[in-house]
Amino acid sequence: MPQQSKPAVTRAPRAGGRKRHGTRGRVNRPGTIILILCAVTVILPLYVTISMAFKTTGQAVDGNAFSLPAPFSIDGFVQAWKLTKFPVGAGISLLVTAGTVIATIILAAWASYAIVRNWDRRLFRYSFFYLLAAMFIPFPVVALPQIQLTGRVGLDNPLGVILLATMFQMSFSVMLYTAFLRSIPIEIEESARIDGATIWQTFWKLVFPLLAPMSATVGIFAFLYAWNDFMMPSLIISDPALQTLPVRQNLFQTQFSSNYNVAFASYLMAMAPAIIVYLFTQRWVMAGVTQGAVKG
Repeated sequence: MPQQSKPAVTRAPRAGGRKRHGTRGRVNRPGTIILILCAVTVILPLYVTISMAFKTTGQAVDGNAFSLPAPFSIDGFVQAWKLTKFPVGAGISLLVTAGTVIATIILAAWASYAIVRNWDRRLFRYSFFYLLAAMFIPFPVVALPQIQLTGRVGLDNPLGVILLATMFQMSFSVMLYTAFLRSIPIEIEESARIDGATIWQTFWKLVFPLLAPMSATVGIFAFLYAWNDFMMPSLIISDPALQTLPVRQNLFQTQFSSNYNVAFASYLMAMAPAIIVYLFTQRWVMAGVTQGAVKG
């Protein structure tokens, strides 16, 4: 007998298909508005800073901070360069920042490696909790004892600022490193020790290179903290000739009181290195923090 053909069955489209497609292309308006407001709060002050920096003294005091400079003038930058002794201040700030970054990376990596690999011992576990508790102690609370201590031991200079800045960065840096170190299998280190490597050789030749993404993140945070810090250098360094760049701007604040273009030019020159460094390294910051958070 000839086989009868089955009637074709037409499937109705899923009811939720069009809805899901529409939801995927929908714009989150509240979130977009919040992002726009956040962007405005950052872009608007930056625009005023750049605009005022390129104005003449007469244009800066006319009361309209949002107007464009006409004509553009670099007299504010020239005066700020001379008044703040910018090369000297920038050199001292660079020295303090570089010392803080290097010391923070090395000490935090050492401490984190010891804590993670000896977590079963109370001393190392309690040391980690102690460092986390230190994150909640701001510098102004311990400012007076630190000033007296650095003055008595002769560290009322940029070296003392490097030591204190490193110590205040240790808590946050150790927290980041420990989260990242827990993602590194200990079997890799055991195989290296079987081959005859010591603990120091295992750390420097095997573990520390694997910490490169997190070391970049820790270094960037330490750089931004040390470069922009005002309170600690102003309280610790006793010699005005050895002050960092942010403090030098405050020392000349009375001269800038009527010359707003000089003041904003000085601020722009001081924050330019930090902005440039962050723009070129922000992907490492996000990658390091995300990788440590996911794997930890």
